[in-house]
Amino acid sequence: QVQLVESGGGLVQFGGSLRLSCAASGFALDYYAIGWFRQAPGKEREWVSCIDSGDSTTYYAEPVKGRFTISRDNAKNTAYLEIHSLKPEDTGEYVCAAAQKYCRTRQLEYEYWGRGTQVTVSS
Repeated sequence: QVQLVESGGGLVQFGGSLRLSCAASGFALDYYAIGWFRQAPGKEREWVSCIDSGDSTTYYAEPVKGRFTISRDNAKNTAYLEIHSLKPEDTGEYVCAAAQKYCRTRQLEYEYWGRGTQVTVSS
């Protein structure tokens, strides 16, 4: 069974940090780009970051550049999103998704999706 399972979310104070994990099962993460999306209350889901398969080139949305770091460990079939200097506007459900080979920003181009992990930042 193909699955992506996120973990690591929680309640954190302004300026804090979290490390989110995206564990894959039922398929090899090596050949997939992994993207992270988030959805704040009352807003549409937005693309946050992505890491290519192969050379692991990384990409970030402008609001998170310099604060978020995406990485992957293919041996563990897991991707990560480290988030630092958290702000209240970072609050939302964070979801990881897998796309063939290269990063994309359009949700329709992602093949597998997790169910998400909640991040709440208190001011």
